[in-house]
Amino acid sequence: MSSMSLRRAKRRKLKNEINVVPYIDVMLVLLIIFMVTTPLMNLGTDINLPDSRALSLGAPKDPIVVSVYADGALALMIERDNQSVGAQDLVARLRAIHNQNPEAAVLVRGDADASYQRIMNAISLINDAGVTRVSLISRPEEGAN
Repeated sequence: MSSMSLRRAKRRKLKNEINVVPYIDVMLVLLIIFMVTTPLMNLGTDINLPDSRALSLGAPKDPIVVSVYADGALALMIERDNQSVGAQDLVARLRAIHNQNPEAAVLVRGDADASYQRIMNAISLINDAGVTRVSLISRPEEGAN
């Protein structure tokens, strides 16, 4: 073999290394993007408060509505039949409804003069019945589009 063929063999020798620098760059860019966007994500639930300009999320077909009055009284409306109920009766009825239809959503209609604590107590009673899909009802603010 001549010295010429040895040079060709050395010149054509393949590199068996992987350049990971571009992969590290891409990973760091993605890390920065996720670090910036994560705090901006809305992780809470959509809540419509009385007299709000929020867009409607759409109402379920056969809504189950729990009304909370300013004095703390509760009422349960199923298929347009509004009945005044006590706390234990509300839990029992909602538990029976939830056992028949676990996907049933309950809407809470709180009086604007009812305290936040009374509305939260009603939501706690609904959760005690096993219902996890709870939404608040609001009316559109006057003059809202």
